[in-house]
Amino acid sequence: MQQGAWDMPVDSMPLAVGYLKAVIDADVDFNGEVEAEISNFRGGAQLQDMAKVLLGGEIPDVVAFSVLGWNYRKFGALAETFKQINPRGLVVFGGNHVAYQSERVFRDFPWVDVVVNGEGEHTFHELLTHVLEHDEFDPVHVRGLSYRRPDGEHHTTPDRDRIEDLDVVPSPFLTGAIPMADAAGNFRYDVALMETNRGCPYKCSFCYWGGAVGQKMRSFSAERLAAELDLFGYHKAPSLVLCDSNFGLLEADEEFVEIVIKTKEKYGYPQALITSWAKNKSPRFYNIVRQLKRHGLHGMFTLALQTLDDAALTDMLRKNMKVNQWESMVDWLHEEGLECYGELIWGAPGETVESFLRGYDRLAKKVSRVAVYPMLLLPNTTYAQNRELHGFVTIRGEDDDFEYVLANRTSTLAENMEMQRFVFWARVLGEQQFLRHAWRPLLDVIGMTQSQGIQSVKAYFERSDDPAAAAFLAKLPVIAESPAIAEALRDLHRRPELRELIRQWWREEIVPAFPEPWQGFAEALYEYERWSRQVYVEPGGELPPGWHAVDRDGGLWYESDPVSFPYDMPAALENWSATLESGPREEPTTLVFSARPGYYENLDNYETASLHLATPRRVPG
Repeated sequence: MQQGAWDMPVDSMPLAVGYLKAVIDADVDFNGEVEAEISNFRGGAQLQDMAKVLLGGEIPDVVAFSVLGWNYRKFGALAETFKQINPRGLVVFGGNHVAYQSERVFRDFPWVDVVVNGEGEHTFHELLTHVLEHDEFDPVHVRGLSYRRPDGEHHTTPDRDRIEDLDVVPSPFLTGAIPMADAAGNFRYDVALMETNRGCPYKCSFCYWGGAVGQKMRSFSAERLAAELDLFGYHKAPSLVLCDSNFGLLEADEEFVEIVIKTKEKYGYPQALITSWAKNKSPRFYNIVRQLKRHGLHGMFTLALQTLDDAALTDMLRKNMKVNQWESMVDWLHEEGLECYGELIWGAPGETVESFLRGYDRLAKKVSRVAVYPMLLLPNTTYAQNRELHGFVTIRGEDDDFEYVLANRTSTLAENMEMQRFVFWARVLGEQQFLRHAWRPLLDVIGMTQSQGIQSVKAYFERSDDPAAAAFLAKLPVIAESPAIAEALRDLHRRPELRELIRQWWREEIVPAFPEPWQGFAEALYEYERWSRQVYVEPGGELPPGWHAVDRDGGLWYESDPVSFPYDMPAALENWSATLESGPREEPTTLVFSARPGYYENLDNYETASLHLATPRRVPG
């Protein structure tokens, strides 16, 4: 059983349990003895609906749950129901959130029998073999698990070695363990997920990466990856997301990109490659980026900085990473005509409110988007092991089991509560790009940094007597976690009175702050911002006013009616240095905006939501 992270009206690919099914299906000795079925649920699936799927037909003998922080509680409750119906059934928990956490898991859920520690493919296969061959359950010889013995005692077996030859694990795609198409023959997932390798050579304090931190990276063969890519291309998977820790670090990554390019040339898909890039950028990284651009493969280039503060970097064990020499890389990407975004974490020990906001604004000067995440204390990380040293105060999520940091030795509870509200607005306006073009003019013309602009919106809503503002603020969470950000975005898109409040903020607070020759430009800038957003269409709903559907290259797109501006906004922003030097020059321009459909389905996933931003083209005459 697997459940996606986001509440989307489309499935997430069940990669983790797909590996398990592929291993089981490949064992001929299991024929007639073991049949594996995948139950894959969306992030918003309710417990009763999951129980109906699990228990509505033939009752299984073994239920294996792929457990992460967002489904820990639901899967624990579902396991209890399963045990009531089949007391002799076996409940197995595996995944990053529970590995090496059996003491807590068994305490929270007495009906869980096994916790898998580490890679699960071989461990689960051997566990099932033991169940078939023994009447009494005591898998003492199966490495890599913790379990309840018949006498009720807990036992943990020795760790299992990491899988060196990854190709011994059957491909869940090529074997058909993970179905590719829905009933209509369309690709059935939001994105295609795949691994090209496993492992991570770094030991960042906040990261666990499946227990493979500080380890040699192991790769799948190019032949296998090529066959999997061909399958994705054939089924028109729109975006390819790699579950790799440091793409661009290995020589094999260049060969992989060549295969992706050939796949796109053959099928027209995938159209985007999304991954966690290598922390230290080498000539290989720059070559890969050029190749992606040359062949029209949209890529997201992430600066996974997490902090720009030296003290916090030291505690993160990232002080000496070349990732901290980031500004020259950003300049190079700009020269290549490519955008990148930065990642920061609020709540790391060593960081203060002042140092964080300084780092945020320094990063925002260079990149088009800054993603900010609340600090999580993840199981098995160095931070979790040293929680007393860092003075962490945490709280579990409202709807998940993640530990969110509320205070540490360098930030108080009161400071954190206020900063969580800032992070909320920063994620909505900046990370999710509800405002995208405004930040540079705000900084260069009126000296307002991005964090100051965000604080200005926040303050405007907090002092507003508009009922819409009050209702919106009442829903603000204690922790600026992703589900709350997605819900806020849906509110902004579906409620015109909220969008009007932000427009009023701009007109009342921002436009008057511009010098008089710039005020007309500032008015036009917000209008340009408005048309540049994604097009939000609920299922069965109508397009927003001013938009219509068109056919482009055999596919559906959304296109705006012609929109007139007193300035050539694309030219002014693309040549910003010249605009800033000369001042805005009126040049009446008519634009038509185009956007990909599907934003409603992808809103929860910021990695794919940005692919739906509208882009302009000039209308002659």
